Amino acid sequence: MIDREPIIRVGIMEDEPEVLGLFQGQFELPSTVRLKGPFHVRNETGQVVLYDDEGIEVIRKPEILCRAISGGTFTLRDVTIGLRFHWERKEEQTFEGNVRFVAGENGMTVAINEIGLEQYLKSVISSEMSAASAGEFLKAQAITSRSWLVAMLERRSKEKGLGGCSLRSQETETEIIRWYDREEHTLFDVCADDHCQRYQGVSKIVTKAATDAVEGTRGVFLIHNDDVCDARYFKACGGLTENFENVWDDVSVPYLTSVSDSDAEYPRILSEADARAWIMSLPEAYCDTADAGVLRRILPSFDQETADFFRWRVEYKREELEEILRVKSGIDFGELMDLIPVQRGASGRIVRLKLVGSKKTLVVGKELEIRRWLSKSHLYSSAFVVETVRDTKGIPLHFTFFGAGWGHGVGLCQIGAAVLAENGKSAEEIVTHYFRGASLKKLY
Repeated sequence: MIDREPIIRVGIMEDEPEVLGLFQGQFELPSTVRLKGPFHVRNETGQVVLYDDEGIEVIRKPEILCRAISGGTFTLRDVTIGLRFHWERKEEQTFEGNVRFVAGENGMTVAINEIGLEQYLKSVISSEMSAASAGEFLKAQAITSRSWLVAMLERRSKEKGLGGCSLRSQETETEIIRWYDREEHTLFDVCADDHCQRYQGVSKIVTKAATDAVEGTRGVFLIHNDDVCDARYFKACGGLTENFENVWDDVSVPYLTSVSDSDAEYPRILSEADARAWIMSLPEAYCDTADAGVLRRILPSFDQETADFFRWRVEYKREELEEILRVKSGIDFGELMDLIPVQRGASGRIVRLKLVGSKKTLVVGKELEIRRWLSKSHLYSSAFVVETVRDTKGIPLHFTFFGAGWGHGVGLCQIGAAVLAENGKSAEEIVTHYFRGASLKKLY
């Protein structure tokens, strides 16, 4: 278990042949070279080459570390956020700390920000949720994010050399079961996007509240049985959170089990009829808020574009969904005849889904793979039921998905947690509601 603040290596860009940026203040390069102002970096035959604003080569090496001097910051252009999700876009972002450029694979240039964990978290909680949220929610998010990251680093250290991989797959002729854990990056600890944690630099630290939340919980972690908790989180549960084993590894994690996002305890979902009744209902839940003022305080601007997160609806013509499936799965199912839930989790999220086609019938899981296969980006969640309209021969004409929640559903429900804070709950009350059996401990 850690006893001091770690330095985090965050991958900002990794799939660009060229990186354009600006050093605000001086940065020290290898061999005591100093540089400020505009620059660009390219991968040229396995070497990263840094050019100044006049296009003159400054240095050429397999990797270049640029150290900030006296609080200098750096800006990178065209940073992708929301990669492969429905809100994907590019932004200009500014960062504190050092930047390392590395020659990646296939001629790509990798940009890595090296920064202390606590400063990193100030951006994470502002990027994940609006920094205008209630202070106790921001503290809860800081504790959760800090715990997740350190638990991941400790697990990575233990598994070093064991061939760990983010993609787990169990495939047979009739079934493909895949799940995705933290991206198994080799050049850095975490990426800056939703696959790990959103991190968008100092440009997202827009209020003093974000700084206060991190500094007020400095070194505080969720602990279970003397271990730092692998504290997962997501946007909105839809009324019930999910069990860890239904999304990732087939192991039960005591503090990552299904809980009600309400003062009420809901009946368990034990059958397909239960799931349909649950998803088609509007149960009382913390994360079911239509208050525009609350949502503005809770959600970053681009997340406010997603207004139907609690209960949602998606319609496809059969031919449209068949084409999405061909593209996303690489499999030609022929005419898609049916979608049949085989296994659901405690929140109603589908764990295994049977796709019945005229050419191929296959079971797919777990929840993220289901969401990937059935949308050009991602479905909001795998908690859905399907209504099918058929012609007189029984061939589907179109499918309508009715769904609940936004995200994988395991751990802390961010919108629910933010509403709890708006209602006067403390950070400790919030995190111990979602992470049952865990407690808080200051480690440094």
